[in-house]
Amino acid sequence: MTETDASGAPGAGDTTQIDEIRAGYAFDGGVLKLGAAVVDGQAHADAPVQIPLSVLNRHGLVAGATGTGKTKTLQLMAEQLADQGVPVFLADMKGDLSGLASPGEGGDKITSRAADVGMPWTGTAYPTEFYSLGGKGDGISVRATITSFGPTLLSKVLGLNDTQESSLGLIFHYADKNGLALLDLKDLRAVISHLTSDEGKADLKDLGGLSSATAGVILRNLITFEDQGAGAFFGEPEFETGDLLRTTADGKGIISCLELPQVQDRPQLFSTFLMWMLADLFHDLPEEGDVDKPKLVFFFDEAHLLFNDASKAFLQAIEQTVRLIRSKGVGVFFVTQSPKDVPSGVLAQLGNRVQHALRAFTPDDAKALKQAIATYPHTAYDMEKLLTSLGIGEAVVTVLSDKGVPTPVAWTRMKAPNSLMDPSSPATMDAVTAASQLRTKYADVVDRESAYEKLAARLQAAPAAPAAPAPTPAAPTPAPVPASKRAPKEEPSIIEQVAGSSAFKSMLRSAGTVIGREITRSIFGTRKR
Repeated sequence: MTETDASGAPGAGDTTQIDEIRAGYAFDGGVLKLGAAVVDGQAHADAPVQIPLSVLNRHGLVAGATGTGKTKTLQLMAEQLADQGVPVFLADMKGDLSGLASPGEGGDKITSRAADVGMPWTGTAYPTEFYSLGGKGDGISVRATITSFGPTLLSKVLGLNDTQESSLGLIFHYADKNGLALLDLKDLRAVISHLTSDEGKADLKDLGGLSSATAGVILRNLITFEDQGAGAFFGEPEFETGDLLRTTADGKGIISCLELPQVQDRPQLFSTFLMWMLADLFHDLPEEGDVDKPKLVFFFDEAHLLFNDASKAFLQAIEQTVRLIRSKGVGVFFVTQSPKDVPSGVLAQLGNRVQHALRAFTPDDAKALKQAIATYPHTAYDMEKLLTSLGIGEAVVTVLSDKGVPTPVAWTRMKAPNSLMDPSSPATMDAVTAASQLRTKYADVVDRESAYEKLAARLQAAPAAPAAPAPTPAAPTPAPVPASKRAPKEEPSIIEQVAGSSAFKSMLRSAGTVIGREITRSIFGTRKR
């Protein structure tokens, strides 16, 4: 019987497992180097664990308990993607990832880790853009119009139930049909106020499935949301997600870092905003098919917040977006504490897995651990022992090979990032933002005419009820003119004939329908012109 170490791996005398890992992670073409395989507690520098660039649009999962090294894994992957010309988007929950803009600081631990995994380390700063939601924090402001955000995602933010979500969809339909642009929260509030007013009762009745009581509940939720300062996140200029796909003059991918420390108390808001960005990319990008490297890799941090309390329809929409966006050349990595945080329909699409340590302090934790183990290929490691004993900066990795086959499970000692593993200084972040080509594009809020202004103008222009006219004496009925003395009837012109025809009227109705439906809505109900 082969001896095993504490983690259930074969002893040093058995080279079968390390040979299998070495062969399983040998790829041609571009790769992301994660670290070196570990067997019997010993890192093997000659057995690098890596992910082919060509499979990154097959999506992935980075999971692990707090403090196990997930953030550094994101940093490491973002650096190498940028170096190989792939733009990156990631959300920075605590400000730690801002260090990507500054060169790392070496030391004995860094030097030792580099030697251990056989991968050189050089302090390097990477091309980075900083963004903030609605200007709340450092960086370029990211906003969305209400029309673009759509009723499904807005319902998630407002915490509406299924009936209220359907009703909000009818309100959006009414605004679309009547040319009432919903650019910010006051526009939506104005439309709902109109529908629940005496002047809007007829319009409300025409909508059919929308009751005044439900509209009132939505309006109250919206007012509370706005009173909490959420108005800053919606409006114009709306962020163009195509700006995330930029590269530098020398061909490096730009890392777009959305700074979220200032909005950590709004988890539903920022997680739903990330989904809006992903859905918007899906709408705009052309089909690409198989690619040598992705056009963008999108890291979806704190993914459990998106799925918590989500309706079945909402989860299906996420699953469909993730499945289809792969063909647009976009790779999505969900980042969370445990694989159980991700619904099975989405988890099944995540071919690349980097699993840091899991904790099993409670019965629920133990159950989650067993569920996580069940999703891995067969391996000689004792996964239950290994996943609960991994050190900081270590992970269990399995990815898709360049042939689309899962690689062997590899206990991996991760390479240290080349950039700063602490937040960049405020001065550095200010300098990066000041030098950005996008700074002026999104700096000033624009408030053009939209639903709020149109409805206010309509209300002001409404005439007072006219007084009843005084009765007038009836005019005498003229005597009929004999037919022989009548003027000949004038034949209608060719234009009048065409304008009066049923075919022309039908064409006008069709054109009106097309104009009325200029704003169509996608999987999530987001705008697609």
